[in-house]
Amino acid sequence: MSHKPQMNISATYMRGGTSKGVFFSLSDLPESAQEAGHARDSLLLRVIGSPDPYGKQTDGMGGATSSTSKSVILSKSAKDNHDVDYLFGQVSIDKPFVDWSGNCGNLTAAVGSFAISNGLVDPSRIPNNGLCVVRIWQANINKTIVAHVPITDGQVQETGDFVLDGVTFPAAEVKVEFVDPVDDDEAMFPTGNIVDDLHVPNVGEFKATMINAGIPTIFVNAESLGYKGTELQDAINSNAEALSRFEKIRAYGALKMGLIKHIDEAANCQHTPKIAYVANPAEYITSSGKTVDAKSIDLVVRALSMGKLHHAMMGTAAVAIATAAAIPGTLVNIAAGNRELSSVTFGHPSGTLKVGAKTLFNNDLWTVKKVSMSRSARTLMKGEVYIPND
Repeated sequence: MSHKPQMNISATYMRGGTSKGVFFSLSDLPESAQEAGHARDSLLLRVIGSPDPYGKQTDGMGGATSSTSKSVILSKSAKDNHDVDYLFGQVSIDKPFVDWSGNCGNLTAAVGSFAISNGLVDPSRIPNNGLCVVRIWQANINKTIVAHVPITDGQVQETGDFVLDGVTFPAAEVKVEFVDPVDDDEAMFPTGNIVDDLHVPNVGEFKATMINAGIPTIFVNAESLGYKGTELQDAINSNAEALSRFEKIRAYGALKMGLIKHIDEAANCQHTPKIAYVANPAEYITSSGKTVDAKSIDLVVRALSMGKLHHAMMGTAAVAIATAAAIPGTLVNIAAGNRELSSVTFGHPSGTLKVGAKTLFNNDLWTVKKVSMSRSARTLMKGEVYIPND
């Protein structure tokens, strides 16, 4: 035989929130991939089916969108008072790199159930019936997340009647809490301003709120871009000129936030920061044909992930939205009516999402203590994933 046979690796294919990805226990990976580096990245790229110049990921587990080109590595936590260490890799579809710069808030909802089902949580912490509180250490951003996973007869309960816009079928509700998403010694607003003037050469000048909460995010007004804030995916993703403009704004925002030192570095940091645009509440038809009443929401938000308009909302961006909405004077707060908010309901392309945030203003600085939201998760397949042994 001129070529080596394929290698097989234990893996679980899971949906978490409005994303899905391939989950691994760290100990199940080949020894060379148990440490960060080229071997690990190469393995995950091949598992997902990247880079694919056709943009389909036909020869891998990816779904050819930013929401479905994802990988997760989990292990028992080395941190005190935590159950599991969670490492997230956003796999590029058409380029040979894995972005480790941020978290995936949606897949976080599946981390707890995977950890319980795969022996990463102490059995003494798992009730026979009720909620198992799984303490997650998010290793990409060094933050604590708490997932409240429903348990029935000692097993993870994945079925239920909780409906999450952007997911077709109901499932069990998983409450997720992002604890201290911004440390006290971190700058929530990296520029020191709640609103900045952002100059983007050959594109224009924009008012922008640039915040680091959940994931670094750049918010601009929909009107300044010529949009209403109620656009669906095709209106943006089918327009190459619009996508190029968004990427330039994102790149120059990243530079101003201090996330990169040179504008060219943005191309290799596609996962962070995110860029989103906001507008006042408005009625619109979602991608599934449902009508969202303007009176049922506080504002509309559209966000891009990995260069394309997201079909719903990234969980980490939802953290940024809730945090910014709770702080007077941000573009998000102004779009939501320029009022005091402890929770916000916003409209996205697939429907609506409610997120709560507890913020504090102390010593002339804003901090956020906790952001909470409800998601759902489900195991789609469990077994072995095969890749060529090269």
